[in-house]
Amino acid sequence: MDTKLFARIAAGAFVAVALTMTVLTLREERAVPLPEMVTVWEPDGDPLPQQLKACAAMGELALSSPDCRAAWAEKRRRFLGIDGGEPSPATQAEPPHLHQAPLQDQ
Repeated sequence: MDTKLFARIAAGAFVAVALTMTVLTLREERAVPLPEMVTVWEPDGDPLPQQLKACAAMGELALSSPDCRAAWAEKRRRFLGIDGGEPSPATQAEPPHLHQAPLQDQ
């Protein structure tokens, strides 16, 4: 048998199988997708989310606000799962960039 003829028959068979599989796949009924539900839990009496939003709106001024620093410390404590207790000294200290003296040109 000629190799060109064999290659043409194999290519034709491949195309026929591919078309058959495509038709069978398209004939199947699709499962009805479930509606996407997003549930957001917002506690009723917790002022922390509103405090964090207000601090985010303040921008860089929030760095010097003790209320924002306390809110961030509380959020960090909740996120990390740390039980209440003494706040760490790192949360009480001012950020280092606020205490640095401005650089003078020489």
